[in-house]
Amino acid sequence: MACSASACQSNCYKTQQEEEEAVKDNNNTNSFAANISSSNNNSNSGLCLKCKANQPISSNSDGGDDARFCIDCFRGNLFGKFRFAVTSNAMIAPTDNVLVAFSGGPSSRVALQFVHEMHSKAQKNFDACRDRSLPVFGVGVAFVDESSVYSVPSNETDKVIGDVRLIVENLAPPSKELYIVPVESVYSSDSGDGRERLKKLLDAVGDATGREDLLLHLRMLALQKVASQNGYNRLLLGSCVSKIACHVISATVKGQGYSLPADVQYVDARWEIPVVLPLRDCLAKELTMLCRLDGLKTVELIRSPCTGINGLVSSFVTLLQEENPSRECTIMRTAGKLIPFHFNKIEEIDDSNVLLATRRRQKRYNLKPNESFSSESFCFICNSPLSRSDLLSLKNLESHKTSSVCCSSCQFQILPQDPSSVNELYTLLPEQLFARAKHENLDHYSALREQIQDCLLSEVEDET
Repeated sequence: MACSASACQSNCYKTQQEEEEAVKDNNNTNSFAANISSSNNNSNSGLCLKCKANQPISSNSDGGDDARFCIDCFRGNLFGKFRFAVTSNAMIAPTDNVLVAFSGGPSSRVALQFVHEMHSKAQKNFDACRDRSLPVFGVGVAFVDESSVYSVPSNETDKVIGDVRLIVENLAPPSKELYIVPVESVYSSDSGDGRERLKKLLDAVGDATGREDLLLHLRMLALQKVASQNGYNRLLLGSCVSKIACHVISATVKGQGYSLPADVQYVDARWEIPVVLPLRDCLAKELTMLCRLDGLKTVELIRSPCTGINGLVSSFVTLLQEENPSRECTIMRTAGKLIPFHFNKIEEIDDSNVLLATRRRQKRYNLKPNESFSSESFCFICNSPLSRSDLLSLKNLESHKTSSVCCSSCQFQILPQDPSSVNELYTLLPEQLFARAKHENLDHYSALREQIQDCLLSEVEDET
């Protein structure tokens, strides 16, 4: 029974017909609001995910969130990652000389472009400053020529080197010195003899993965040599998330878990010239897209495909990435939780030429490694820090002085199992590796033995 009171809020005064009309009006209102919301969403879906003003690169969701950015926001996002990595880890100071390792691929091309932009901005600030008290860091470019390894025709090699020169020359001022570094330059003798020794060295390694890894180590030695000879104090590589994710899995498969934390950090100062990775947080897909959008020319290198563990891991990670686009980032984040070594940071800056904000930022973001992970012993081939089990193998040096301590991966994939073949391989090593193998390890043998004395069996215990 209706109360017929106009002020009643219980709707008890309404008849059944009035209630049906009220429900119909409410549904119409909800439908209208839904249409407005859908219209707003459709209008926003055609705009950049970040600035909501410009057209996105692609409206297809399969391209990921980065594809739904406009060109300016997409590029600014990548450059922001690069700049944050550089500033928070003190990779480049005004007084530094940076050598960019340029392979011609999208990753190293973007790294070269971003370093060039930072260099140009620093030069403009220097020119605009009246007292010009703040110096400008120097930049050089190094390209490692591996044509002697892959037997590439000379005309194709000349074309690749010509394209590399053109890319560097087309960069706006200030100009940058280009170094074409043959991989056989790790030998101090003439190029002809070095090429023959390099070929014999690689032929002496029977394992396909071992040959690929050894060539990678020789490439780093060549870059370190040219950087040291020309006064550079930073070596910048274009390694990105995709490449590091493949290295994480391959290193785990090869038994390099102990040294893995040293390879996945922003800074690696175990080398004479510290190595920095400012693109550590960028995907290869993003860098390739940026090269296409900005028209950054890349160089197609002719190399034989990887046939060992490295090739299998690369195919496996590619398959994972196709199934889930976040796989590479997940692998990278997981490896990033490993405790770094003491050399995975740049020493704190105490220079009046460096801005106070840069020094404070470095102290804020610098790593705090576990000092118990400190290792002063390294593999004489790949320069990886040695684990305690690797150091225990020093005991074999007493009975066989021609052996040298190396990581388990190099021992099983690079070094021959026959002792006589090991001696032959030593004669083919570059002078730097040969000296490290024959002298440095033996000189430090007594000191290292004292460190692991508690783990060694005495002669009486060994006989029993």
